[in-house]
Amino acid sequence: MKVFKFGGASVRDAEGVRNLARVVKPYALDDLVIIVSAMGKTTNALEAIVWSYCDGRDTKAMFEALRRDHLAVLAEVAPEDIAAAAELVLNFDSLRTLLEKPTVGNVDRDYDGIVAFGEVWSTLIVSAHLKAMGIGNAWVDARTIIRTDEQYRRAGVDWSTSERRASTLLSEVEGTPKRIVTQGFIGASSEGTTTTLGREGSDFSAAIFAYLLDAESVTIWKDVPGMFNADPNRFPDTKLLGHISYREAIELSYFGASVIHPRTLQPLQKKQIPLYVRSFKDMAAPGSVIDAHSENDSLIPSFIIKSKQLLISITPRDLSFIVEENLSDIFKLFAKRNVRIDLMQNSAVAFSVVVDDSPRSRELIDALGQAYEVRYNESCELITVRHYDEATLVRLTANREVLVEQRSRSTARFVVH
Repeated sequence: MKVFKFGGASVRDAEGVRNLARVVKPYALDDLVIIVSAMGKTTNALEAIVWSYCDGRDTKAMFEALRRDHLAVLAEVAPEDIAAAAELVLNFDSLRTLLEKPTVGNVDRDYDGIVAFGEVWSTLIVSAHLKAMGIGNAWVDARTIIRTDEQYRRAGVDWSTSERRASTLLSEVEGTPKRIVTQGFIGASSEGTTTTLGREGSDFSAAIFAYLLDAESVTIWKDVPGMFNADPNRFPDTKLLGHISYREAIELSYFGASVIHPRTLQPLQKKQIPLYVRSFKDMAAPGSVIDAHSENDSLIPSFIIKSKQLLISITPRDLSFIVEENLSDIFKLFAKRNVRIDLMQNSAVAFSVVVDDSPRSRELIDALGQAYEVRYNESCELITVRHYDEATLVRLTANREVLVEQRSRSTARFVVH
């Protein structure tokens, strides 16, 4: 059994849905689990609905635009599927009903309950189109399989319960080969409340299903030919990483590489399930493979640039040293506000971190300022280079003010202004 994951860009419109069917068709003899994200910019539109709903503003125009667009795509790709149209309308009615109720008072819970509709709508459309093309499949609600905790917007997976729920999934699907269409990004708590796995969590969903079902492989179908050593939109001379190890991919994703979600690799590594990154625009392209073999990891330097970073320096007001007690208090404040530290460095009297410049980070600065002297630099960039050479470092930092520099045997990191 293979797991295929298609992101929002691959199903942004009717032609994208048709192309998904063209990608799947050559695998006529394979059991498939097809994970699909929300269509195009649907998640962004639903986020706008969340904020309006929580603020008590009108959401009707945004809701109707989404309803109209999704029904139009379904009418194009599966015009005769009356049952799918009825199910899609029913789901929109469910969202309308939710938006007519008062908020539950937990913004993150409201967020998950609303934003999750995007994946449900897209999978209903994809499933209907595949059937119209003669590709039989079963639509499955991922929330019946993936059990999570109640950490809304970044839920943790209850692996043992999810494994039990998945154990009979394939046997319950009729037909041969067995094909399942389900959602990325979403799960459900033990109370049945909808949760999400974090933005870009559909990659993680693919890894979860692969782990639970002991898949042969996972393929992430993207609009790029594979993984590159840098962002092709920013650097014209990038090189394809044709084959790297789980560990290398985990390091790259941790440092901010955008092709693979940071939590995706570990479940695959545990069961030695290879991950392929391929282009849905060009199926003949070789793509990239990630598995246990590491002999190619250091052949090509990889560099990751994160813009819009804050460099925050924290110093005790009483001019004492930064010690474990200070660090414990500081880390608790970061955890409480869900602010991820991208780089940290400490000296005797100061602790410095780099974080994304976000409203939560700005609020954190204010909170830290109640007990510490806090200074920060904004509009910074964080440059990470794996398997660096001096020529690459000189090129990336030329004419830039280097505020922080860190090096290990394999990785160099710079905060520049």
